[in-house]
Amino acid sequence: MADSISPTQERCLIIDEIEPVAQLVEKDPYFVPEKLRVAAYARVSTEQDEQESSYEAQINYYTDYITNHPNWELVGVFADRGVTGTNTRNREGFKRMIDLALNGEIDLILTKSVSRFSRNTVDTLRAVRALREKGVEVIFEKENIHSLDPQCEVVLTIMSSLAQEESRSLSENTRWGIHKSMKDGNVKLPYKRFLGYKKGPDGRPEIVEEEAEIVRSIYDSFLNGNSISHIARLLTERHIPSPGNTTVWSASTVRSILSNEKYKGEALLQKTYTVDYLSKEVRKNKGEMPSYLVHHSHAPIVDPAVFERVQRELARRRTVRTKKAGVSSPFANRIICGDCGAFYGHKVWRSHDKARTRYDIWCCNHRYNGKQKCTTPILRENEIKTAFADVLEKLNYPEHEYTDALWYELVEEVIIYDDRQAVFRLPNGDKILVKI
Repeated sequence: MADSISPTQERCLIIDEIEPVAQLVEKDPYFVPEKLRVAAYARVSTEQDEQESSYEAQINYYTDYITNHPNWELVGVFADRGVTGTNTRNREGFKRMIDLALNGEIDLILTKSVSRFSRNTVDTLRAVRALREKGVEVIFEKENIHSLDPQCEVVLTIMSSLAQEESRSLSENTRWGIHKSMKDGNVKLPYKRFLGYKKGPDGRPEIVEEEAEIVRSIYDSFLNGNSISHIARLLTERHIPSPGNTTVWSASTVRSILSNEKYKGEALLQKTYTVDYLSKEVRKNKGEMPSYLVHHSHAPIVDPAVFERVQRELARRRTVRTKKAGVSSPFANRIICGDCGAFYGHKVWRSHDKARTRYDIWCCNHRYNGKQKCTTPILRENEIKTAFADVLEKLNYPEHEYTDALWYELVEEVIIYDDRQAVFRLPNGDKILVKI
């Protein structure tokens, strides 16, 4: 029997030291190179900001300030104009600057204040922490905060929270003012992109007769039996300026004119609403917020009876097209060729192998028919669904996967162009560009 070790007997420990085979290199966050690569960030979001500190003034100030410093090398002044600081979604200058810094191309970032850098506490802290890990310092001049200071985070959290709260307060005041204006029946139009009206001396829409004639001709042509795509093609051929001041008309533009109640002298206000002040996500108002229908808000371009006839004809043609298509796909009558304005039609392809795999594809109805063959691309259904998922992601939608229900809810139409660019038009009129 083997001898056992008694509890009182000492153990003999043998320890072998294993020498390191690689050298540990740590980057000192406080190491200062001989010449710092310095960038600056500037942002202007409102007219009030323009008065206090203009966009150009900020850029000129930082350019001169960094260039004249003997130990600094100017990387660039990154700026965003006319965008909110409550999120980073549309702040291309900010995102480009952060990417360069994280890639080791910037050592120091200057900015006027915490509120110019961001009005979102989470975004501010996330960016500063990521930069600190790379040894990149951010200096907030107004608050005299240096992000590499170990004591800065508490102060930075407080200041960024105050900036976020200020943004929330401004948003609520703005929303209250907009709702009050709606209740008072004040109608505001995007005149630069709205055909037929201009802002009158009293602030109300005033008819521009030359443009109004174009609108009336669109209504008359539609009631005479012409298709929307045919009307768009005629307007383009005649070089008539579109609402966007281009000479190319799309079917979606014509359809929007035919269905806009403002042309009969009424205005439905708050068709969309902003979910919250941080995300700035815009959704179609389906009863979540009050809406206001203002009767006789301005002079009509189209007789109300004519407008109602057009709405009935639009509904009738949608029903006829759906029956004629003979398919229940949600893509039917929603995908439009950006070349000729015709609808995309459904076809079935099968592979040439033994499996004979089925592919549902969509292509312009004029690709194989008509005198001029369209060259817009043939799309597989899975490509369309993937593109729609990209749209959901750009909208910051909680669901990022395709479903028929989401498609019907969010997509009015999709315009496909030769370079496989797709423009998704939403019910609120917004357009989102994605690549298919």
